Amino acid sequence: METKTMRLRFKHQKFQADAAKAVVDVFAGQPYLTPSYMMDRGNGYYQQSLTDEEDFTGWSNHKIVPELSDRIILENLQKVQRTNQLKPSPKLEGHFNLTIEMETGVGKTYTYIKTMYELNKHYGWSKFIVVVPSIAIREGVYKSFQVTQEHFAEEYSKKVRFFVYNSAQLTEIDRFASDNSICAMIINSQAFNARGKDARRISMRLDEFRSRRPIDIIAKTNPILIIDEPQSVEGKQTKENLKQFNPLLTLRYSATHKSDSIYNMVYRLDAMEAYNKRLVKKIAVKGISESGSTATESYIYLENINLSKAAPTATIQFDVKGASGTRKVTRTVSEGFNLYDNSGNMEEYKQNFVVSRIDGRDDSVEFLNGIKIYAGDVIGKVSEDQLRRIQIRETILSHIQRERELFYKGIKVLSLFFIDEVAKYRLYDEAGQGTDGIYAQMFVEEYNDIIGNLQIGIGEDDYIKYLHAIPAEKTHAGYFSIDKKGKMIDSKVGRKQTTTDDVDAYELIMKNKELLLDRDPKRSPVRFIFSHSALREGWDNPNVFQICTLKQSSSEVRKRQEVGRGLRLCVNQDGERMDTNVLGEDVQNVNVLTVVASESYDSFAKGLQTEIAEAVADRPRAVTADLFVGKVIEDDKGNEQVVDQDTARAIHFDLIVNGYIDRKGNLTDKYYADKANNEIKIAEEVADSSASVIEIIDSIYDGKSMMPENARSNNVELHVDENKLTMPEFKALWAKINAKSTYVVDFDTDELIHKAIQSLDRKLRVSKIIFKVETGIMEKIKSKEELISGVSFLREESVSYGHTITASSNVKYDLIGKFVEETGLTRKAVVQILKGIQPSVFGQFKDNPEEFIIKAAALINDEKATAIIEHITYDVMDDHYGTDVFTDPTIKGRLGVNAMKAKKHLYDHIVYDSSNEQKFATELDTNTNVAVYVKLPDGFYISTPVGHYNPDWAIAFYEGTVKHIYFVAETKGSMNSMQLRLIEESKIHCAREHFKAISNGDVVYDVVDSYQSLLDLVTK
Repeated sequence: METKTMRLRFKHQKFQADAAKAVVDVFAGQPYLTPSYMMDRGNGYYQQSLTDEEDFTGWSNHKIVPELSDRIILENLQKVQRTNQLKPSPKLEGHFNLTIEMETGVGKTYTYIKTMYELNKHYGWSKFIVVVPSIAIREGVYKSFQVTQEHFAEEYSKKVRFFVYNSAQLTEIDRFASDNSICAMIINSQAFNARGKDARRISMRLDEFRSRRPIDIIAKTNPILIIDEPQSVEGKQTKENLKQFNPLLTLRYSATHKSDSIYNMVYRLDAMEAYNKRLVKKIAVKGISESGSTATESYIYLENINLSKAAPTATIQFDVKGASGTRKVTRTVSEGFNLYDNSGNMEEYKQNFVVSRIDGRDDSVEFLNGIKIYAGDVIGKVSEDQLRRIQIRETILSHIQRERELFYKGIKVLSLFFIDEVAKYRLYDEAGQGTDGIYAQMFVEEYNDIIGNLQIGIGEDDYIKYLHAIPAEKTHAGYFSIDKKGKMIDSKVGRKQTTTDDVDAYELIMKNKELLLDRDPKRSPVRFIFSHSALREGWDNPNVFQICTLKQSSSEVRKRQEVGRGLRLCVNQDGERMDTNVLGEDVQNVNVLTVVASESYDSFAKGLQTEIAEAVADRPRAVTADLFVGKVIEDDKGNEQVVDQDTARAIHFDLIVNGYIDRKGNLTDKYYADKANNEIKIAEEVADSSASVIEIIDSIYDGKSMMPENARSNNVELHVDENKLTMPEFKALWAKINAKSTYVVDFDTDELIHKAIQSLDRKLRVSKIIFKVETGIMEKIKSKEELISGVSFLREESVSYGHTITASSNVKYDLIGKFVEETGLTRKAVVQILKGIQPSVFGQFKDNPEEFIIKAAALINDEKATAIIEHITYDVMDDHYGTDVFTDPTIKGRLGVNAMKAKKHLYDHIVYDSSNEQKFATELDTNTNVAVYVKLPDGFYISTPVGHYNPDWAIAFYEGTVKHIYFVAETKGSMNSMQLRLIEESKIHCAREHFKAISNGDVVYDVVDSYQSLLDLVTK
């Protein structure tokens, strides 16, 4: 059976379009001109009309027209800079040199490919050269051109012809020059900047290139240079060599430009803005601290504190003496646990190592001897290997936690280990046979231990099946350079390099990018990747959620570089990016990157904060009136104005009056709270331009908003509050709603069949499977390479043929059985429906059997749902739900992410699914009329003909404040019934009928979109 290959999907994002527009607008006034035609006369080139075709050489970008003077371009540039809230350039720096700053992980390569298309669309420019600092990054750029090709072709109706420069394949240079479509050459700087023979070939007259110099052919195309990571490319020598390309203009893209080489910045999306706009993952840090202050040789590692209402427990690791020596074990312990007794009476724990206090408030454990350690602390004899084992274990724990949260969202979770030496992962004997290195052994041991002791929650059956389908040995893999015998080897990194140039390791990663994202355990069991530290730059996979650096050396690694491999927003199994368009405001609850550091959280967080602050050093640090002067703001109708002194003072004064800034100009908590609730008040003078004003305010650097999260804090497990369980109000509510029911659907089957036939005849449209056949003719063969690659074939015509597959061909379909399975109807009813529809409608089955079954079953189910709403009745049963539905399942969440403390909830915390639910719960928790409420667990459900239905909320009010006890089923963001699918509507209708049957009208069930809607129902 053919398996489906994931295709990454790309969306049109405003910031990427804005970055492209910024470049285009600098040259406003340049007319659209097709590429110029070049001729070769010996060693001299000139342009001429298309009528003379002797000595054809190719096409070049048309020069900027004389009417577009430097003065006009500077004016354009300054206008673009003001629009993008950038300091206007006093003069043109370089001729023409434009800088674009884009944070790692937001799609820099995508953005400059889009910019190529936009420049071609507006001005006809078609020759582009992308210069990169290394082979690794070159391969990543090439991959980006590949995976975005169809996406851009759909938008612009043309494709870029792209290739990697190779000094041994000079026919590509001719093709680059002779093709008048959009062409992009990707070249690493070493290919023309090093001293080796291959690098020199670009400037040599070569016999196989008709005694021409490749650089001359390239230069005469007058290309647009795109420099990827100029801070790594543009050394003194490279800057000189780049002039040989004779660029029309130079575009420079990076997240970390050098401060002394920022020319004409036209667009900026730095680390702070990318984070605030939710375009990258939120960073969490899981620190590990070696504590030397306890003056003890006793090994103890505190993994975490487990919260519970009765008494918290702690998960600790310590030494245990066995028959064959000492080993380390992990145990969950309570107060009173004696390490000496439980370690086989090891001397190192003899001095009162008895747990005296476990404190969930500061995640600490204290022993009778006065020693106190915190979650993530390790004390005593800690070897290098043991520290790495702890890091590996912590990475697996974070991975499993994240995977459980995202499994049912269809998102695969990956973890990345960086190591410095292949031998730590893979060892080879003299015969070349490979065995696991120490890190691979540690991984398998810790993984099996964690999975073997995993607590399984209700509703996690599919996830547990997924885990059991993947052996520990198959779920980790090494991505390293390979020698000629197939052995993994260390990457070669030069003295001045930060990134390896071993292309085989890089290709291995890039070729498997989509496969790594596949969640099928058989096709893609790998979830944990070990790779070389030198591959930090140039590769990232959107679904890396954990990064762990297992460093041998103590050499300083830039933390922004370390986290950069995992900043991209993740994708689901359909290749769809999980961004604000899909997830809304909770995008960073799903997209969290956990860094497992070999240092404390405070140390790592401070280091990362310092680096981010350095990167945005030119951002203002406080809100002043001057911040607004000269800035361009736009009102609701798209009208722009430049803020003058008086308006700036008015804005600033209003911010002080509303308590949004303090005396030093620092933003207050009130500002962030009002902003989160869309309640910011702006001065009357610019009230219509509030969005632009807020954007200017947010441009200041505020370290608080960029602080990485402590991954060890805020992890909570919900526990039932026994006092609330016995409250009279809750007992009365529970007595009203805990009865189970049974249903009868007494609809007319003939009527359903009739309506289903009408619906299928009217709505069923199945797409045909199309086969495309292309024919071509062979031109004169110019070289052996062309014959091998097939480039000498010219497409002559393309014909699309209709379906050539029928239901009776290779695959046999139990059509009736499939419809019975999908709809729940009898075989007799299904036969009547299929016999009743128009022959032309049924004829679509042979065009595309799978789509016919899916679409037809959905239409039948819609009619069935309508019939259910009209004809279902419920009867109360003698059976009831017990309160064990609240205590049996394990419900977990993270404070500040999807969980919050609660006063009136049946549990001590509440886990919410959306910002709307969070707001609703907050209002329930603070309203004086509410006695107790609960977000019902999955174990409480109503049976319906279209599946189990789990209502959201049960709410009890204090007696006397309202007439009834009310039960509220759903909190929807919108009350528009058209946005509720028929299946969901039928479930809601079933719930209404269920509660009528079991409560004699004492329980009111409804759908609300806010607490105010609930009050309106309550107070009718």
